[in-house]
Amino acid sequence: MSESSTVLRAARWVDVETGRVHSPATIVVDDNSITAVDPPQEPAGARVVDLGGLTLLPGLMDMEINLLIGGPDTPTGLPNPMHGVQDDPVYRTLRGTVNARTTLHAGFTTVRNLGLMVKTGGYLLDVDLGRAIDQGWVEGPRIVGAGHAVTPTGGHLDPTMFQRLAPHIMPVSIEEGRANGVPQVRECVRYQIKYGAGVIKISASGGVMSHGTVAGAQQYSDEELAAIVDEAHRAGIRVAAHAHGDAGIRACIRAGVDCIEHGSLASDDTIAMMVEHGTFLVPTSYLSEGLDVSKAAPALQKKAAEVFPRARETLRKAIQAGVKIACGTDAPAVPHGDNAKELWALVDRGMTPAQALRAATVTSAELIDVDDRGRLAAGLLADIIAVPGDPTADITTLQDVRFVMKDGRIVKHR
Repeated sequence: MSESSTVLRAARWVDVETGRVHSPATIVVDDNSITAVDPPQEPAGARVVDLGGLTLLPGLMDMEINLLIGGPDTPTGLPNPMHGVQDDPVYRTLRGTVNARTTLHAGFTTVRNLGLMVKTGGYLLDVDLGRAIDQGWVEGPRIVGAGHAVTPTGGHLDPTMFQRLAPHIMPVSIEEGRANGVPQVRECVRYQIKYGAGVIKISASGGVMSHGTVAGAQQYSDEELAAIVDEAHRAGIRVAAHAHGDAGIRACIRAGVDCIEHGSLASDDTIAMMVEHGTFLVPTSYLSEGLDVSKAAPALQKKAAEVFPRARETLRKAIQAGVKIACGTDAPAVPHGDNAKELWALVDRGMTPAQALRAATVTSAELIDVDDRGRLAAGLLADIIAVPGDPTADITTLQDVRFVMKDGRIVKHR
């Protein structure tokens, strides 16, 4: 042990793999790693942090978030639909620093930032934000950034479809995510990877909160999807697809897409196909309760009223079928900081609290292909949170995070 050793004491800790709660809890941290859980004796001279009656868990993970929109000036509901033309890249990145800190303090120590397609001049702002966090310049979670989402002209993630802009008002380049046809989508994916993207995000079907797109409609052709997956997988990068519609989801699975975001309208056969292929699902299910659509256009409110009830039922079926489900919120559609409400939604749709905890830890770690976090065990990163009560009995305790340690450093303690 070094002089930097810290001992965390608490009433209990949760083994998220088994769902068992152990009491009392002693975890030893040295530098940025866990070195022992419930050792026979504590190291001499270590700093002791006594958390009393709290419960220790591994840091949670949000696999569908956008830190660069929403936040301090939009605490509830949808972000300003004009953000794409009002926020310049500097302002957008500064916004991201605020949202990153909020997310970390909510107990989420790792996220996938699955960006929109926005006007940045080709800069991958989430990748740069992640670098700044890794270097300790600002507080925030570990970020697996997608850079710009890859979308066809008029696709759900085309910014002009959110803002209803007239032609030529906001030209967007391949480097910023708009790509049509096999040659362009290959070039677009290569650009994101060149500048540090850790995941590729694509628009494979229409969306709920975009004008002129039918939520269930497939948007990229089978050939374009196959080319996107081929480029990403040859570089060792996984692909996440925004897809509500059944046809789009099936096309993504056939193409080898690793993860479906939302999956709202998947049929029983498609759910079985996901199980067969080992395709992950990030359902973002709390959107159906947490997304305030009261100020959205009537057409968008109508789409939400049609899609959200079906999405809840689809998730129930996916849970029963054994689909690999990871936790993701789609924040700021759900306000930054309310991320743990997604775990409540998973339980409401049929998971046990222990299963929901695995979705936000072990399964999310598997989705981003890491084995250095997601559990409380010797040798893993010291990403540790504490909440009151027992989250395996009451999942809502995760909405009251009292303590956060990331990389062995305490960032919240109240």
